[in-house]
Amino acid sequence: MSDNSATQPASPGMAIDDEVIIGLEIHCQLDTRTKLFCGCSTDYRDDPPNTHVCPICLGLPGSLPRVNLKAVEFSLRVGKALNCGIAHEAEFARKNYFYPDLNKGFQITQYDKPIAVKGYLDIEGEDGEKRVRITRVHMEEDPGRLVHKGGADRPKYTLVDYNRAGIPLIEIVTEPDLRSPKEARRFLNKLRATLEYLGVFDSEKEGSLRVDANISIQPKGWFEREGKGKADRGRVEVKNISSYKGVEKALTFEITRQKNLIRRGQKLETATRHFVETRGVTTSSRSKEMEQDYRYFPEPDLRPLRVCDWAAEIMLPELPDARRARFMEQYCCSPIHARTLTGELKLAEFYEKVADIDTALAATWLADTLLGELNYRDMSIVVVPPEQFRELLELLKEGSVTDKTGVEVLRVLLDQLKETGSCEGPRACVDRLGLRVITATPTLAGEDPVVKAAKEAIAEQPQAVADYLAGRKEALNFLVGQVMKKTRGCAKPGDVNTVLANLLEEG
Repeated sequence: MSDNSATQPASPGMAIDDEVIIGLEIHCQLDTRTKLFCGCSTDYRDDPPNTHVCPICLGLPGSLPRVNLKAVEFSLRVGKALNCGIAHEAEFARKNYFYPDLNKGFQITQYDKPIAVKGYLDIEGEDGEKRVRITRVHMEEDPGRLVHKGGADRPKYTLVDYNRAGIPLIEIVTEPDLRSPKEARRFLNKLRATLEYLGVFDSEKEGSLRVDANISIQPKGWFEREGKGKADRGRVEVKNISSYKGVEKALTFEITRQKNLIRRGQKLETATRHFVETRGVTTSSRSKEMEQDYRYFPEPDLRPLRVCDWAAEIMLPELPDARRARFMEQYCCSPIHARTLTGELKLAEFYEKVADIDTALAATWLADTLLGELNYRDMSIVVVPPEQFRELLELLKEGSVTDKTGVEVLRVLLDQLKETGSCEGPRACVDRLGLRVITATPTLAGEDPVVKAAKEAIAEQPQAVADYLAGRKEALNFLVGQVMKKTRGCAKPGDVNTVLANLLEEG
């Protein structure tokens, strides 16, 4: 059969010379103790509505904002970590528009003088390492929050909570360098890890990250050549996506929707759409204001920021790429394991607490086994006590449990953690369940449990025995599996192979 893949379109309904163009605008809440322009606490999530407010964040007449210096410092850290140039002079501006959650009638943001510009972040792209350019990083305040009663699509009424109003945000704007939803997800994961390593962002907090995704489908090479999209291939902005998975799903749906329109010969209009996460679709949204509609002008109550000297003094911590390189050198981790282990700050810290048991064993069990079990249970690494995982690694290293029974013990402990918040020790669990390794005796005499199980398997599987004796060596693997079942995975596979081979040769 001939391979026609080279002559087929990359995706159904999309010409082979089309490409996806994606740019992101990421809004991240800075993890400060107080708001951007007042002293109200940012720890509002478990408190009643409108209890973390004051005249400044409510925008009452006569109130004057004052800049949170910790928010400025955090923004400078982000700018440096993203390889940006720090502005000689950054300036706040008023962005004027009406919306119920915007109590002042304007938002204090940064417009033509952002705090950091022209940076980049390297990610793993579809064809190797890829550099995603950062247009700008600017500071702004978060608006309040609308609470729709009776459903978001058709609410009976809507309430406003201003606890969130004034929370410090940074907006990170990328160039349209991403070419697939998967690349967008990888960029967001790398960005999240970088912000967490910097200590400026907590991804566990509800509403701490929101993404606006801009996407269009253009003839291949058109965007790079012309510097803009084709006239009949308008750009769609999908607003306020609140999760990393949601960004990938929204972009995937939008690509399919736009490809279908192209296939029908319809024009792609520039539009703003909303992602409905529960349905996995985008829907038409309100028309978006143009830049001139916001009537930006400098914030008269705040002086410009001149922070270049301050930025030069800020020392950055070890970031994900540097830690990945160190893990490969110091712990001899494989590139894949090193990337996985350093992709989340808490995971990297967890590994370094258990790596001294056996660096390779710890990397394999943490990256390949523990993470998979945690994801299956929708649990975080923070709930796992490092000392309990160390004990399990010790059992594995000393040969007290096999890989199979080690996984069984891990699952029991994680289930206990999920249900009660605590778990028994791995050694106690192994003894309670009778999962210690069964070692075969050197001879075939006596009632060794491995020998006994091997004899039972041979007696129960005459066809497999006949196949093995007829020269089909793969039949031995089947018999090994039967013995492992009988010993609940507590026998060493090497011992089982040896015992079975000896028994079969003796007839």
